[in-house]
Amino acid sequence: MDFRWAYKSAVAVFTDLVHRVPGDRWDGPGLGEWNVRDLVGHAVSSALRQVPVVLGTPGTTVEVASPEGYWAYARSVPAEVVAAARVVATEDARKTGAELGAEPAVAVTEFARRATEALSAVGDADVVAAPVGGMRVREWIPTRTFELVVHGLDVAAAAGVPAEFAAEVVAVTTMQAARVAATGPDSTLLLRALTGRETLPPGFSVV
Repeated sequence: MDFRWAYKSAVAVFTDLVHRVPGDRWDGPGLGEWNVRDLVGHAVSSALRQVPVVLGTPGTTVEVASPEGYWAYARSVPAEVVAAARVVATEDARKTGAELGAEPAVAVTEFARRATEALSAVGDADVVAAPVGGMRVREWIPTRTFELVVHGLDVAAAAGVPAEFAAEVVAVTTMQAARVAATGPDSTLLLRALTGRETLPPGFSVV
């Protein structure tokens, strides 16, 4: 599947989803310690707002060669670094959520416009400075699609509204998660669970 189409499709569905979040749900439970506004803030920050920044910052060499390599990066750094990054992500989610203001859907629509325009201005093989190191555009953007789909589904569940991501986009996102798992220490456990031979522990995640 064309990674540009998948990302733009996910952006459109996520933006529409935000427009349909009921007004009384924004301060309600979202995901873990986040409320819905925080959750949307995280998705916007990670999958929309940073896209023009990263795509506008050329990288020198390819250091991470695949989407699954992006997610696997966390396994290569000390646990305290990952923990610190999660604290920063929570702070950023709350800050971004608050900055969406009284009309979050309007703000998200503008972030979506900027992100898709930035994607249209770069080549598939261009190397950009992603947070984990140099990546080609065609390898980094699918990780942003992943963020939109996964957190879009989180928002839909928390807000009580349906999410209508294209089946093909959900499929490639699921395949990305499977490839991440296949490169990690839990690959055998996941394979056995997918074939009905094992049960995944509560809270199991491949990222």
